[in-house]
Amino acid sequence: MKDVAYSVNNIPIRLTGKRWIHIVENHEDMAGYYFDVLEVVNNPSYVLDGDEDELWAVKYINKVKVFLVIYKESKRKNDGFIITAFTTTKIKKLLKRRIIWQQKEL
Repeated sequence: MKDVAYSVNNIPIRLTGKRWIHIVENHEDMAGYYFDVLEVVNNPSYVLDGDEDELWAVKYINKVKVFLVIYKESKRKNDGFIITAFTTTKIKKLLKRRIIWQQKEL
C-alpha cells in the first residue's frame, strides 16, 4: 500500500504502508482515516511551520477538532513523505505557530 497526496507546493507526498502501520500503532483512533490523512495534505485548512524542517498540515473535522498531518517535502527532489498523523483539540496552540499557507475563506 502506497498512496500519494500533493502538498500546497505541488510536491508529491507519500504515505507508505509501513508508515501507516506506525501511525495507527501510536494513534489507534486514526485506524479508519487513511484516505482522510491524504486529503489533509491535498486540501489543508492551514500549513504550519514545524519543529525540524517539516510541515504541519491542519484540517478541521469540526469546530473543536482537527486532523494534524506532519510531513517533509523536498522541492529539490520533488518528493516528500508523511511522518505522522493524529487528531487534536489544541487548535489555538497550533495556530500560534507560523502559518505558511492558509486556505482562502469563502
